[in-house]
Amino acid sequence: MEGQIFSAFFAIFCGAAVLASVALYTRQPLLVAYIALGVLLGPYGFSVVKDVSHIAEISEIGIIFLLFLLGLDMQPRALLAVLRSATHIAVISSTVFALLGLGLGLVFGFTLMEATAIGMASMFSSTIIGIKLLPTTVLHHKHTGELMIGLLLLQDFIAIICLMILISGKSGSVEFTQLGIAIIALPILVSCAFLFVKFVLIKLIARFDRFHEYIFLVAIGWCLGLAELAELLYLSAEIGAFIAGISIATSPIAQYIALNLKPLRDFFLVLFFFSLGAQLNIILLPEILLFAAIYAGMILIAKPLVFYGLLRQQSERPALAWDIGFRLGQISEFSLLIVFVATTTGLIGEKASLLIQTAAIFTFVISSYIVIFNFPNPIAVSDKLRRD
Repeated sequence: MEGQIFSAFFAIFCGAAVLASVALYTRQPLLVAYIALGVLLGPYGFSVVKDVSHIAEISEIGIIFLLFLLGLDMQPRALLAVLRSATHIAVISSTVFALLGLGLGLVFGFTLMEATAIGMASMFSSTIIGIKLLPTTVLHHKHTGELMIGLLLLQDFIAIICLMILISGKSGSVEFTQLGIAIIALPILVSCAFLFVKFVLIKLIARFDRFHEYIFLVAIGWCLGLAELAELLYLSAEIGAFIAGISIATSPIAQYIALNLKPLRDFFLVLFFFSLGAQLNIILLPEILLFAAIYAGMILIAKPLVFYGLLRQQSERPALAWDIGFRLGQISEFSLLIVFVATTTGLIGEKASLLIQTAAIFTFVISSYIVIFNFPNPIAVSDKLRRD
């Protein structure tokens, strides 16, 4: 196993370095290069990396670190204000996208359960794409960043409910006990996190702040520890990581931690996008390619329009409404988790699973192109739009 992991990492990062160079020379987004590498080297391509399951599991740490860093960049009072204003937008938009996905699934000839899973997968936007392409200056100081994060977090809460329903699907009944525990546990977890930071973590950091290695280890331990605890309480690791981040956001050490963890986050996100491409079954792709293209096209058109309309109704500026709409105009990585759960519980077949995966990749790629070539972002190919 050691040899296999080393060989996989060698192939992934050497290949990523080569394709990233080609992408930059040809002025293409790096995310596309990582996904393409997964398709080429994965089990359905040249089978250089035969088993992607371990890589996919490891890559999820990147999403956890991403949410932790998001928390570090948010002030608790600002977050509460944004959540209050964004709740109705998240609920209404998620309902519209769910009905759109459900309708398309039925039109495509899938069963009601499969169409329902397609509807669930359509509800959410990608945290990784949305935040990865958001300039740090916007994330720190601008209303755009706060509003986007609020919407993405509310979508995460809705996603947890959907996952609980799907996990219960095999037995035919919803586990209301688990859902109740999650709802009760959330405020308790937040309160305990802030108290622990105030009376323990900050004092430890202040006492040993000369030892940079210690600060690094404490930050990672706090992030992963709260992520694991959140999962045990039937919340998600992502929500636990975000709570870990926001609980120390007001500390002077927050930006130091954020700066040092970004390279580690990017390391795991390369693995995430590679595993995304590697898990695409290109053998069955011709059978659902047309449906996936229509589905992806509908999502790419509907999401910016719906978000624009809802944000304008809330008196947001047209430029900001379009900006957020296009940045959230794709399917989420949570959709892939929904696919996995629905498939393992036997609720959907392989074609429905492949449809959602393919459409997700289409929307990831096309949405990235739209943002990178039209809106300020850290990896823009144009100097005019590049914002760190």
